[in-house]
Amino acid sequence: MKAIMETKPVLCKAIEGVFASLSSPAPAKIVIADLGCSSGPNTLLVVSGVIGMISTSGYPKMMELQFFLNDLPGNDFNYVFRSLQQLADRKEGLLEPPYYIAGLPGSFYTRLFPCQSVHLFHSSYALMWRSKVPEELSSGVHLNKGNIYIGKSTPSHVVKLFQKKFKEDFSLFLTLRQEELVSGGRMVLTFLGRKSSQMLAHGDVGTMWELLAQALQILVQKGHVNEEDLTTFNLPYYAPSVDEVTELIEESGLFDVEHTGVFESSWDPHDDSKSNGDAVADCARSADSIANCSIRAVIKPLITDHFGESIVDELFQVYVPLVAKHLEKGRAMYPVIVVSLKGRL
Repeated sequence: MKAIMETKPVLCKAIEGVFASLSSPAPAKIVIADLGCSSGPNTLLVVSGVIGMISTSGYPKMMELQFFLNDLPGNDFNYVFRSLQQLADRKEGLLEPPYYIAGLPGSFYTRLFPCQSVHLFHSSYALMWRSKVPEELSSGVHLNKGNIYIGKSTPSHVVKLFQKKFKEDFSLFLTLRQEELVSGGRMVLTFLGRKSSQMLAHGDVGTMWELLAQALQILVQKGHVNEEDLTTFNLPYYAPSVDEVTELIEESGLFDVEHTGVFESSWDPHDDSKSNGDAVADCARSADSIANCSIRAVIKPLITDHFGESIVDELFQVYVPLVAKHLEKGRAMYPVIVVSLKGRL
């Protein structure tokens, strides 16, 4: 939710750009796709935000909005559909265009739409996740022992594998979306990243996963997790630098960059304070919020698939005090990269 609120002005400008690029007469339908929509109380924030922005700024008569909510087939789309009535019941006091919402299961590393059919793509926090772990790691050809992501002891050749996989996936993503965008269409993307171009300077983004690796190692020591299973477990994840993102966009030659920005967000999804310095008032409470309201929801399917569901509860019981200990040093923040792109003609 914080990411969506922080990027609202960027999204608003992108919508204005879409309308400015429309042919005359204006099309009867505008198509908006939210990629990696997930399922939860914030899933429809983008939809309601776009409807509100368009209603406020004005829109051509007889225009309709078509929203597609995309995520992997395992996403709880039924939860999303049950939430649609809440969207219909809200009272904004504005004259809204007719809108229609559909679910679209599938990977955004594949084609999802017909050519030149989408006016606006939005994705929040989904693009850090790769299509899969680098093959050399999943097959055991190269090892990242003691780590599940890029850590302080990760070998340089393994770091390059993570980087290479990000480049391949993001380049593919850009190519696919350019084919699906109408002329003058826009994309607004936000994802966790890093400020430094140094490969090992992943800061608190990396620390988040280092602590989870420590929790898994404790379960190995207890005999509840096989050490070989931990050695072969790596996250299909990569936090790029701003330079990496913009360089790949420019290399593709498919989009013009209209906006790039970085803001910091707390690990704790319930921490909205911006005036309390680095201190965390209640490390235990905040750690529980981070582990069980944020990380667990994201990581549980990967843990279950690799280790089995039986370790999940114990893993996060171990993870919480490790996070609390880290928070004693101060509030943990991670950089969030925001880019707004315009498809080239």
